[in-house]
Amino acid sequence: MRFDTNVVYEHLINSDKKITVEQGGTRSGKTYNILLWIIFHYCALNTGKIITICRKTYPALRTSAMRDFVDILRAKDIYREESHNKSASEYRLRGNLIEFISLDQPQKVRGRKRDLLFINEANELYFEDWQQLIFRTQEKIIIDYNPSDEYHWIYDKVITRDDADFFKTTYKDNPYLEASIVSEIERLKGTDEQYWQIYGLGIRGASKTTIFRFIEVEDIPEEANFLSFGIDYGFTNDPTTIIGVWIKDYNLYVKEYLYQTMMTTIDIHRKLKSLNIDREMIFADSAEPRLNEELRRMGWNIKPSLKGRDSVNAGIDLLKRHRIHITKDSENVKKEFRNYKWKEDRNGRVLNIPEDRENHTTDALRYATYSLLSKPNFGKYAIQ
Repeated sequence: MRFDTNVVYEHLINSDKKITVEQGGTRSGKTYNILLWIIFHYCALNTGKIITICRKTYPALRTSAMRDFVDILRAKDIYREESHNKSASEYRLRGNLIEFISLDQPQKVRGRKRDLLFINEANELYFEDWQQLIFRTQEKIIIDYNPSDEYHWIYDKVITRDDADFFKTTYKDNPYLEASIVSEIERLKGTDEQYWQIYGLGIRGASKTTIFRFIEVEDIPEEANFLSFGIDYGFTNDPTTIIGVWIKDYNLYVKEYLYQTMMTTIDIHRKLKSLNIDREMIFADSAEPRLNEELRRMGWNIKPSLKGRDSVNAGIDLLKRHRIHITKDSENVKKEFRNYKWKEDRNGRVLNIPEDRENHTTDALRYATYSLLSKPNFGKYAIQ
């Protein structure tokens, strides 16, 4: 049977590694050619295999990889209604079972083992999602994505593996695109530099869901004034964090002092003593009055964070009015800032609600800043 392919298909034919990573811009033919390889190569050479095609949400999966899969079968006149279990989102092809699952179906994610795994738009997944999927995959793993995240676990924990092949493609690798589509993609050069970088050139950019950008600095400038410390409490799974904040005009400078689990009140007290803090203000989570009072009785100038209606978003908004600088040695602050994102709904629309994860140092920073900078007279009078 004759069918047109591009370089993505060739990558898969020639790759002998366990993992094949296909990073690329829009309309490079990544997903389509991966599906062609699954249908006409893998399924042609194998029988009795379980193949999983996965995406973060089911609506997104249904309108992308699942639709393309069925369209390919229909176009080649090999689609069979009796082979398609629509209620289970499964298709049987040449004795192989192809299942379509999403991460909002946890019983399937943690279900049976598979031989081949294809994760469509893999940058939508959390690292824990990836781990659950690969633990149950015996042979080959393929992932594709648009590089719309400047920092991501794919770059650090997948591409760097010695059993992974990495490929980058763009629309120029897809010879079957209509001229009008090529023209629209190239229009991004003059209209949106960030989108052109991600979707035109297929190279890393900042995600639309990333909340903060920051600048990495070696040290706190001498001319910056100390603002306060911030503490976010944790214990078993979540770390207790302490950060310090300095300010100069509309620049905030952040330094990490603690990021550790299993910290008791006395442990926090000892850590604060080691920092040679005198009477500097320390803003901590107001939802922990007992811990705050215990530290206050130990002599610390602990104040409950200012909270109110929509204080999380108000605190984020206030921070976004400043340029945020994070010291080079504040590894956990940098990591959380890179991964602190807005939620998306099931259809991929960005919501004005931050995800409740990767937010321990960002919460501490909000406590340390919003409690002071939101006051209308901040800067006019000394705050005791």
